[in-house]
Amino acid sequence: MESVPIEIKLRKKSKLLSVQYSNNETLEFSFEFLRVHSPSAEVKGHGPDQAVLQINKKKVLIKSIKPVGNYGIKLIFDDGHDTGIFTWRLLQKLGKNKEKLWRAYLDQLKSSGYTR
Repeated sequence: MESVPIEIKLRKKSKLLSVQYSNNETLEFSFEFLRVHSPSAEVKGHGPDQAVLQINKKKVLIKSIKPVGNYGIKLIFDDGHDTGIFTWRLLQKLGKNKEKLWRAYLDQLKSSGYTR
């Protein structure tokens, strides 16, 4: 059974989204991390090998959070991106693999000739 958060905080000054669970586990994600790992088709593409590298997202902000049923949230970013549903399961997966995913993103930026 997937964990459902008991509290989600948008911490605009530190640019972090904090997700707290009943077992006292708290996951924190930078706004940039969530933007570049959005589950939307705009970011992930419509199939294997169609992902679009997200660049210039270091200063992106989350303007608001909208609940989606009982299974996730939609994040509204200040760069106009507002598609993609972050399910509870996806947030857990992102939290568990955050360092690995972030390193892979930074490596991909570098190999493509970009910096944050």
